[in-house]
Amino acid sequence: MAEQGITHAADDDPRNADVLIYVDGDLAHRDAARVSVFDSGFMLGDGVWEGLRLYNGRWAFLDAHLDRLFEAAKAIDLDIGMDRAGVIDALERTRHANGMTGNAHARLMITRGKKARPFQHPNLSRFGPTMVIIMEHSTPVAALADRGVRLATVPQIRGMPMAQDAKLNSHSKLNCVLAAVQAEKAGADEGLMLDPHGFVNTTNSCNFFIVRKGEVWTSTGDYCMNGVTRANIVRLCRDDDIPVFERNYSLVDTYGADEAFMTGSFGGVTPVAEIDGRRMGGDFPGPLTLRLRALYRALVQADTTMAQATDR
Repeated sequence: MAEQGITHAADDDPRNADVLIYVDGDLAHRDAARVSVFDSGFMLGDGVWEGLRLYNGRWAFLDAHLDRLFEAAKAIDLDIGMDRAGVIDALERTRHANGMTGNAHARLMITRGKKARPFQHPNLSRFGPTMVIIMEHSTPVAALADRGVRLATVPQIRGMPMAQDAKLNSHSKLNCVLAAVQAEKAGADEGLMLDPHGFVNTTNSCNFFIVRKGEVWTSTGDYCMNGVTRANIVRLCRDDDIPVFERNYSLVDTYGADEAFMTGSFGGVTPVAEIDGRRMGGDFPGPLTLRLRALYRALVQADTTMAQATDR
């Protein structure tokens, strides 16, 4: 029985009991895959990662994900140790080894590698980088898209860029983990996080949108992960003549919204049913949420079909 009510809930798939995990060029059964206790990622959260979904035998929006991965690695001065073609080859080796053609999710993680001693200075990471790919057969729970997600506003924020830039997809996720803990304590599925100025920002794992009077609003993007799916939804709105604004807005604006939804590579477009105990107004799921979900699915289909044609 799959867990219900969480953003990344997936149907149980017995094949996942025997998936092979990529670790530094080798493929190992999930029960045998290991990294060192001295690894920078385990010890300090020193690394970057990407989440990708597989459709029609192709990784959706792969170029955008790789752009973000290499940009993040450069930002933290981490040498990945291979070029884009090498990363793609690692993904494809793992995919083929697991017999995956669709409805799969990959978490691609790269850390600064094993350290010589258990301290934070990066020059102690002398045996890296470490690259791990966890790949699973993963079909999002259909009921979640109909029931929607319950959000609770949490005290944790996505902070200023000089502390830890939220645009960086780093392994250091403790503030988001604590936001999820707070949300669970409040009886919600996900935490709604504010920015340093008190404006609505993002959830602990996804980007967040509201709909007011036919307009789609999302945060400025200054203090949140600028998600690949987020960017695609903004572009779809503009291409389909749906008014869309990246702007500051408050909880008052949010509570009074007609619709709300979250975006991410795992679930695509997921409706929000409730925020801080307040049900979203109007029909549920809302008409714009449903329209954008359909547009996004068509975009995924077009992107992966184009990738297949390019490969021929």
